[in-house]
Amino acid sequence: MNAPINADLHCHSTVSDGTLEPEVLAARAKANGVELWALTDHDELGGQQRALEAAQAQGMKYLTGVEISVTFADVTVHVVGLGFDHTDPQMVEGLADTRDGRGPRALEMSNQLAKVGIHGAYEGALKYAGNPKLVSRTHFARFLVESGVCRDTSEVFRKYLTEGKPGYVEHRWAKLGDAVRWITQGGGIAVIAHPARYNLSPTLEYALFTEFKQHGGQGVEVVTGSHSSAEAIRYGELARELDLLASRGSDFHSPTESHVDLGKLPPLPAGLTPVWSQLRDRIH
Repeated sequence: MNAPINADLHCHSTVSDGTLEPEVLAARAKANGVELWALTDHDELGGQQRALEAAQAQGMKYLTGVEISVTFADVTVHVVGLGFDHTDPQMVEGLADTRDGRGPRALEMSNQLAKVGIHGAYEGALKYAGNPKLVSRTHFARFLVESGVCRDTSEVFRKYLTEGKPGYVEHRWAKLGDAVRWITQGGGIAVIAHPARYNLSPTLEYALFTEFKQHGGQGVEVVTGSHSSAEAIRYGELARELDLLASRGSDFHSPTESHVDLGKLPPLPAGLTPVWSQLRDRIH
């Protein structure tokens, strides 16, 4: 039996859509008792070396990480990669191709918002983006809160940035098989992130996990910031049923926006195999 450790294997820095630098995140994780950490910026590896060095400086164990956006059955699903070679050329090139679509999408989102009287949204979102190639809905949401259009980012998403609302623009992401292959060919393990968030029908969810496993995916995020305790139990049962490794991560973005702080998650349900138990030789 593996002794439970405080692993937080899902969070974001200013390299994608978080508000803290990788070094600040590392210090926060350490202060909150995290023993094994991974930075998983969206479709971007630019913070990995910084995070690795910061974790080592804090005396904390580290796994390389990324969160890749994929399109599955016309739904955007996120796949977390852990323990891969962050210099692997196939992943670096694949993620660059995926990111290229974000710039035009951001401009189109701004145009749509202008039509409902919200002007200057692209420039406003850019102020919050540490990486101009990764302007996302989260950056637009922060601008709309700052400019007084909405009270908080949740209200922004509800009114403007989800499907059918004025600022929503669909983007075709990587294919599920490509994302899993980039991770596994680099020596890592692929994990379906926060599965409860996708609101898939039971049939579609089964199809997602079946295809994911066929491509070589091995894990599912059971305990995460957006899962209720009931959802953690449900996906723990799914992990057992499908023989998947269980992961745990806060999905922390910001001290003022995130539901759960780094390292403050409940433990994995009993009887699961933690993803990190299969990545011992990849831990820095």
